[in-house]
Amino acid sequence: MDTSALLIVDGANVVGSRPDGWWRDRAGAAARLRDALVPLAEAGVPPELPPPVEVVLVVEGAARGVPGVPGVGVVAAPGSGDDTMVELVAAAGRRRSVVVTADRELRARVRALGAEVYGPRWLPRDG
Repeated sequence: MDTSALLIVDGANVVGSRPDGWWRDRAGAAARLRDALVPLAEAGVPPELPPPVEVVLVVEGAARGVPGVPGVGVVAAPGSGDDTMVELVAAAGRRRSVVVTADRELRARVRALGAEVYGPRWLPRDG
């Protein structure tokens, strides 16, 4: 059993939380978010989430082609990104799961499965 925490990031929701022109290049914005998440695999998000952490970015729509990189896995949602994140939390079983999203319905769905939830501002990001 994996003892590291699973950090699942709602890519569309987190990217959309900053009015920085992301809508002009959704895949580029998702790639920038992915790259900003890389240090979290080793550093975690102190004090709430100590390392090591498995980081998974869930993307959808125009961002589906964004590949994973060392430290951050990328899951392209085949349909609803919310449904994909719920499936990831369910598959984690008893493993500690942390979901980052501001989506109220998604927050309720993953909390019902035992996940912890934080909003987009909780994530340390450059820029």
